[in-house]
Amino acid sequence: MPKDNFVSDLEAIRERARAKMMDGAVTDAYLADKDQVISVLNEVLATELVCVLRYKNHYHMATGANSQAAAAEFLEHAKQEQGHVDEVATRITQLGGNPNFNPDGLSTRSHAEYKNVDTLEQMITEDLVAERVAIETYSEIIRWLGNDDPTTRIMIEGILKVEEEHADDLVSLLHRM
Repeated sequence: MPKDNFVSDLEAIRERARAKMMDGAVTDAYLADKDQVISVLNEVLATELVCVLRYKNHYHMATGANSQAAAAEFLEHAKQEQGHVDEVATRITQLGGNPNFNPDGLSTRSHAEYKNVDTLEQMITEDLVAERVAIETYSEIIRWLGNDDPTTRIMIEGILKVEEEHADDLVSLLHRM
């Protein structure tokens, strides 16, 4: 496409920007189903919240051989998951939605499960399963968003990268046990 054809009607874009300025980040160029994206992001929010809770529990409950290294990993992962919570909540509000922090139904909105386990190996295993669930579902979200909401897609891609790192960390912990 020739450069002079990139923006066909800049004046119309300016008029829409002024007329709809209270819509914030969502412009006519936004192609995704905003309500559906907000719904999916609230599932991601629940998933990340459940992961924070599980990692924090495992941090406090880790005992036995290798527990110090595992506990440190659990705490670091909990902090990173909390960062994801904040990123996702911010994006939901940018899209005009309400981040659902209500604990009622949190486990049913989450892609990941929260299971009570007793041993360090079980803790690492449950965390690894949850990371793998997040990796697969976040990959599906990225494909689903495509180019219709590049900002959300890029955010989920960044979160996915960290979840993959977490999975690698947990596999390493399991190998050391």
